[in-house]
Amino acid sequence: MATACKSAAPAPDANSGHAAANPIPAATTPDTRPTVVCFGDSLTAGYMAGPGESYPDALQSLLDHDGYHYHVINEGISGNTTKDGLDRLSDILDEKPVVVIIAFGGNDGLRGLPISSTRDNLNKMVEQLQASGIHVVLGGITLPRNYGDDYIRQFDATYQQLARKYHVPLEPFLLRNVYGVPGSMQEDGIHATARGNAQVAHNLLPLILPYLKK
Repeated sequence: MATACKSAAPAPDANSGHAAANPIPAATTPDTRPTVVCFGDSLTAGYMAGPGESYPDALQSLLDHDGYHYHVINEGISGNTTKDGLDRLSDILDEKPVVVIIAFGGNDGLRGLPISSTRDNLNKMVEQLQASGIHVVLGGITLPRNYGDDYIRQFDATYQQLARKYHVPLEPFLLRNVYGVPGSMQEDGIHATARGNAQVAHNLLPLILPYLKK
């Protein structure tokens, strides 16, 4: 999320009649802070929210304000299923983060994919991250009521089972205090606004703080 500063372009050379050569961009300063990765789908990516308005952006602001020197990385990709997440897990491992917030499953549920597959993919994610010494936090989600009580019950239980099995903290509903709150959800009823994403960050902050140092 760090942005590189670039030198201003020199003015054209009035005597020659030609524009001066393009400036060499200033080198980007590497961000050497330990990292927290937010790993998920459109809810993480900040779908249709403005620049700097995703929940990872809000989480970065909270950490900065409280004096925690960590770099929050947004690894959300809209439309991703748990299978897509598992397929790109190696990229997350390469980041060597201190904490990974896993927030997948919504697209699996909306597509009616087998819950057994969703659970298997999430299990593998958590296992591989923990095997690398990375702390895991889970962000759960639920489904519209028209998906049927039995399917929804099994879907919701997935996150509870993962949390118990791997002893990881869980936010059962990522959109807690967001869904149904005026001004917090976009018109599609699925994705949060900037205000809603700020609340998601507040929901998750207490779960990651035990793993961070000032």
